Amino acid sequence: MPETKAIDQLRRHHPLIVEGMGGYDSREPAAVASAITAHLKRRWSVEPPTKPLLLVTQGDPYEEKGIAAITRLIADELSIARGLIFLDPAIADYHLPNADRYKVTLELPYSAMVNTLQRAIPDAVNTIERLVDKELAEKQLKRRTLGRPPLQDYYRDFALLQEVTKIACKQICGGVTVAHTSAEISDFSVSSFYRVGLESGLIDASEMVLFGSAHPESEPGTSSSIP
Repeated sequence: MPETKAIDQLRRHHPLIVEGMGGYDSREPAAVASAITAHLKRRWSVEPPTKPLLLVTQGDPYEEKGIAAITRLIADELSIARGLIFLDPAIADYHLPNADRYKVTLELPYSAMVNTLQRAIPDAVNTIERLVDKELAEKQLKRRTLGRPPLQDYYRDFALLQEVTKIACKQICGGVTVAHTSAEISDFSVSSFYRVGLESGLIDASEMVLFGSAHPESEPGTSSSIP
């Protein structure tokens, strides 16, 4: 599907983005998915989306545990299709071939989301990159202090994918819902970069549905499939 057609298709939906741990999540996916779906239904009973839902994924390969399994189940419980945002081959050539395409009806590369966001908010991508680099530097310093090896280079790529995806989706569609699969978070995961969207002001806490709470401001969240 051409990028412009895929973006037009995305624009007709309200994007749901579920962020959480990958296959190292030991919890039963069905229980987690049911809890998230319950939180979402409570939220939407008060503030229903004005467009049909689309669950937007970020290229996670299928695993029996963690985010890939959980998002499949949520899509089934809500009876909705999924969209896929993937890293361009020049960034990670393995990302798209390995991505789970269950119920996927549209696919867009990261570069398309970057370009769309730059047109909508010219300084947004630079702001996201600056804050991601700041977070990454702080994490690397903390790891050195603890005598641990540095985080691998791909952390930056996946952190940017995570934040650009949800912020661009918000701009394209006029809104977004971000759901988290856990109330716990590791400072050394891509998950923790969710703070970038909040710090930039490009994602609001009211747009997030955090695990175990009906009140978005009351708990920290978790995001991304990279440990």
